Amino acid sequence: MVGPLLRSLFSTTKKCLSSSTCLRSHLSPAPGAAPLCRSFSAATAASASSAVAPDPSLDPSRLRNVAVIAHVDHGKTTLMDRLLRQCGADIPHERAMDSISLERERGITIASKVTAISWKESELNMVDTPGHADFGGEVERVVGMVEGAVLVVDAGEGPLAQTKFVLAKALKYGLRPILLLNKVDRPAVSEERCNEVESLVFDLFASLGATEEQLDFPVLYASAKEGWASSNFTKDPPANARDMSELLNTIVRHVPPPTASLDASFQMLVSMMEKDFYLGRILTGRVASGVIRVGDKVHGIRAADSGVQKIEEGKVTKLMKKKGTSMVLIDSAGAGDIVSMAGLATPSIGHTVANVEVMTALPTVELDPPTISMTFGVNDSPLAGRDGIHLTGGKIGDRLMAEAETNLAINVIPGLSESFEVQGRGELQLGILIENMRREGFELSVSPPKVMYKAEGKQKLEPIEEVTIEVNEEHVGLVMEALSHRRGEIVDMGPVPGHPGRTRLSLTCPSRGLVGYRSVFSSDTRGTGFMHRAFLTYDKHRGPLGNVRKGVSMGYGTVTAHALMSLEARGTLFVTPGMETYDGMIIGEHSRDSDLDVNPAKAKELTNVRSAGKDENTKLSPPRLITLEEAIGYVASDELIEVTPKAIRLRKRYLDVNKRKTMSKRPKE
Repeated sequence: MVGPLLRSLFSTTKKCLSSSTCLRSHLSPAPGAAPLCRSFSAATAASASSAVAPDPSLDPSRLRNVAVIAHVDHGKTTLMDRLLRQCGADIPHERAMDSISLERERGITIASKVTAISWKESELNMVDTPGHADFGGEVERVVGMVEGAVLVVDAGEGPLAQTKFVLAKALKYGLRPILLLNKVDRPAVSEERCNEVESLVFDLFASLGATEEQLDFPVLYASAKEGWASSNFTKDPPANARDMSELLNTIVRHVPPPTASLDASFQMLVSMMEKDFYLGRILTGRVASGVIRVGDKVHGIRAADSGVQKIEEGKVTKLMKKKGTSMVLIDSAGAGDIVSMAGLATPSIGHTVANVEVMTALPTVELDPPTISMTFGVNDSPLAGRDGIHLTGGKIGDRLMAEAETNLAINVIPGLSESFEVQGRGELQLGILIENMRREGFELSVSPPKVMYKAEGKQKLEPIEEVTIEVNEEHVGLVMEALSHRRGEIVDMGPVPGHPGRTRLSLTCPSRGLVGYRSVFSSDTRGTGFMHRAFLTYDKHRGPLGNVRKGVSMGYGTVTAHALMSLEARGTLFVTPGMETYDGMIIGEHSRDSDLDVNPAKAKELTNVRSAGKDENTKLSPPRLITLEEAIGYVASDELIEVTPKAIRLRKRYLDVNKRKTMSKRPKE
């Protein structure tokens, strides 16, 4: 270290003495002036500072990387709000981490997000994760970035299907969990109930193969809504303890700092990716080793069958870190920290960014397989092109490929005639993708969801899901009957603790049987039931399901009240007078098990006696206006969903009635 310092001093001295003004200042210094010129002393100070220990802000021992994991609606995002507020972040609105418009509308977390908060001498990188099984890929790709996890469990409901899923992922990566029993301020929650839930969670840990170190987890009691956490059971903590400091102290104490070397070469596995209009591709991940600075030369690499493959070389143009709710520019980051960088245009999630001399790719995350697929194609209905701006197969394909790059749980496979097979975890995940596309101005036709089967020898295997249902006692029979038609098998049944008159059912059911069941379940239970589902395993095929009834339109034109008046008695209508219709569009559900070809655009014939003003007063029942999620579950194998920015329509795959009759005689797969 002395060598470079002496060399620097020597070169600066030579440079100084070569200038005449500098020489004069040495020979005849002003009274009281320092004997050395400014440039010389500045250089000495700079050289000396570079010789001292590295920047303490890069020290990995002050970092704690923690994921907040939980079942859906158990309070993760509200908890993150309180932690941000406690650490001085300015929160613009409730659920501040839910930045996507669909997340705020539906009250669910769709994508994982990371932010940093400072607590005492430590910096906590907190990762907020989704709770829905359909977005499990978001959990899988971020648990590799952290060393600890806060497992949030509703003290009233206890651990549910998705709690098991997210916990299994966390334990597999060796994370140190902290159990936080949330919503303890509710009247139905008692200390006995909390002890029961704690025992259930401990059993869950044991059944998932937790190590002794992981089984020794601290337990905290909290109300995220009220904004406090306590190490002892209480419903009303004292005024000086009504904050989240107990949880923050436990994280610092219990979660180990990242084990990483600052002296090694820089390496980072990309775990998240987003695109910015000005900066291009922003890659986020955890620095595995070394230090990264703005201006460093780096390259993107990935492991291929033939060895490590170089993707692109470039330099770091921007380094950023999310602090609170805002993105902050930083100059450097050390091993163990979670940062975002710009400068490379090609690498994506699962690739490694490293110094140019490094040719070793970091191991990537293993994801669960997709269970459902849908085919996205060009909208070819008679009403196509009226609402949207992106209509071609090329535009649809580019948008789907961009989605597959940022969302590892979605696979896109190009098909025939400008169609694309999109594989995902469930209809909610694919429904969110379709909703985003229609808001962006896309028009497309979507096939019904198909379950992805596996073959083991000569046996056909299908995905089976674990379902937990809570309903009022009077609805149990209706729910059990509906699920038996969908090949569900009851595993366990009993009362819900602390909720008299409520029953909890645990069962296994094929994924194809649950497609579209959520809306049926809501109407069966009058909106009072809870249903949670998570992928369990692949098991042998359970046989065919029941039929769904349909009714089909044959007229092209505007729907008239006169035509609907005579059709209303035949079933449930999906359209209102004034809507556009065409041959082959589904305008209602027939009350019998068959399709019925009708003309909803038939107008009342007028004569010289009867005028339009003398028509009778037509009173129609309100129609059933189908939402996107309902359409995905309702549509049958010979039908499509027509999606435009302004409308969701159900239609037959073959619009011509004669073609439909011909195709219906063909043997089914």
